[in-house]
Amino acid sequence: MNRREPPPPPRGLRPDGTIAREGSVDQVPAAFAPAVTALLARIPEVFGPRLHSAYLYGSIPRGTALPGSSDLDALVALHTGPDETEHARTRALENELDSTFAQVNGVGILLEGADFLTAVPERHDSGFFLACLCTPVLGPDLAEQLPRYRPTPLLARQTNGDLHQVLPRWRAGIARATTRAEHLSLSRRISRRLVRTGLTLVMPAWGGWTSDLDLAADVFGHYHPDRHDQMRTAAHTARHPVTDPDHLRELVEDLAPWLAAEYTATHGRKRG
Repeated sequence: MNRREPPPPPRGLRPDGTIAREGSVDQVPAAFAPAVTALLARIPEVFGPRLHSAYLYGSIPRGTALPGSSDLDALVALHTGPDETEHARTRALENELDSTFAQVNGVGILLEGADFLTAVPERHDSGFFLACLCTPVLGPDLAEQLPRYRPTPLLARQTNGDLHQVLPRWRAGIARATTRAEHLSLSRRISRRLVRTGLTLVMPAWGGWTSDLDLAADVFGHYHPDRHDQMRTAAHTARHPVTDPDHLRELVEDLAPWLAAEYTATHGRKRG
């Protein structure tokens, strides 16, 4: 009888067992420093006194970004929820930075109200995202108002326990997509979400945290070996998005429904 190898040792934790915050401005690769500098200069100009704080997240503050293939991701927190004009300004800023810096393969800026990010119903979703996955770069850090997080079933349920609700939107998006840019965006977004959901499915059993997509796929694969190859494919697609809609449909019509059902059975559905 073959004995299965143990999973990788848990990582991403502080000495007290809580999830450590990822990223640092000191880890931003030199190639991306001009784009980050421009972003930090433009955010206060665009949002003025409405700005509460801003954060980087993703591969750039983690120091793993590759010029020409990695995107620039940021979260902007306003004192209160944004209006349509501010959303339009955000889209214009994304396009401005994306067209200016060739080393950046897309710019994504999330826009939220500080009150939403720290609200109790969002404590284990948006709050966790800000406190553990975002690097503060402007203004007072909202993470100081949030708890420390552990890799618990509660965190798993509240972060990705809504995958079943996302599937119809993914199917509709694939059906509507006609351009190369639309297919690439869907490919990146869907595959990332699948890998991260796969990780949080097994996170309480593993006892750690990572945003490394390859490691996440392998941790998942230890607990669900029959789906390991599919999750590794999703991790590869997240880094190298494709324009083939059939590839996306395979992920959305096979891996995703299974993952949503397994998630509900294991952790329940997101509440609130």
